[in-house]
Amino acid sequence: MRLPEVSRNIEVPADVTLDVINKTVSVKGAKGNLTRDFSYAPVAIDGEDKNVRISAKWPRKKETALVGTIYSHINNMIVGVTKGYSYKLKIVFSHFPISVKTQGKYILIENFTGERRPRSVKIVGNVKVKIEPEDIIIEGINLEDVSQTAANIEQSTKVRRKDPRVFLDGIYIYERNEGMA
Repeated sequence: MRLPEVSRNIEVPADVTLDVINKTVSVKGAKGNLTRDFSYAPVAIDGEDKNVRISAKWPRKKETALVGTIYSHINNMIVGVTKGYSYKLKIVFSHFPISVKTQGKYILIENFTGERRPRSVKIVGNVKVKIEPEDIIIEGINLEDVSQTAANIEQSTKVRRKDPRVFLDGIYIYERNEGMA
């Protein structure tokens, strides 16, 4: 049975400015600005004062799901511009010492399982990467950029053609936080 309307409301904090213009949402806060275009979605996004309403009239399953998805995206944008996001990755090796360094918008992983050529990973978006002796800390205000960069690093060191129970070498995500360090 279809419902006549599905809607979700977001209360915008006092220190955040949120503007909605033609389904383009702009969020400004202490950490920075984020803008995202939701024009692809068959839902209505209305913003008045400190309240944003996402709704769909006579929605099917897809539209109902999109209301929740867009609600989560806007909440993530609000958290990003107020607190930010950080991921911590652990550099683990037992056979060959892995060295990690940044070079422009790329992270170079050298000597992974004794390979001569370094593996390179692209840093997605406007993300800060700090490399410590055993950890990599990725920080930013856009959750998707931070998490995609962390996932790219973890996937680039996936062990192939060896027994994963023996070769535990790699770089692994071990902590996700709201709020930058």
